[in-house]
Amino acid sequence: MAHISSLFHQIILFYRPFETHLNAILADHQLHRAQWSILYYLEKNDSITLVELAQLQGVEKPTVTRTVTKLEEAGLIKPIATHDKREKRITLTEQGRTLYHQVRIPIDAFEHRLLEGVSEEEQQQMIELLVALREKI
Repeated sequence: MAHISSLFHQIILFYRPFETHLNAILADHQLHRAQWSILYYLEKNDSITLVELAQLQGVEKPTVTRTVTKLEEAGLIKPIATHDKREKRITLTEQGRTLYHQVRIPIDAFEHRLLEGVSEEEQQQMIELLVALREKI
């Protein structure tokens, strides 16, 4: 059983320095991790609702709303009209899409450096393991 606690301990030990380095990259572009996550999901999904964002990030909707408001004020995202006025759907602006791709360059370099020597198969296994563990929480 010692290996189980060691696994989770290693995840925590990895996450903190990873997030610190990621935040340093993002700070160069006046972003923080929560904002980056929203830009990431919008780039992958074209548009998304605030409820969907909250579910994907595992946070409350008011937390997402505050971050979305800041991104809107910065001109990086914009609302999309929907049939249901209670539903707020957002998408990237051209400025947001451009910034996303600019920030992707140093993040990709950092992630590639970390994964050097890790096979595609090992990466896929890790992704599947982490997804399965998250679904159990």
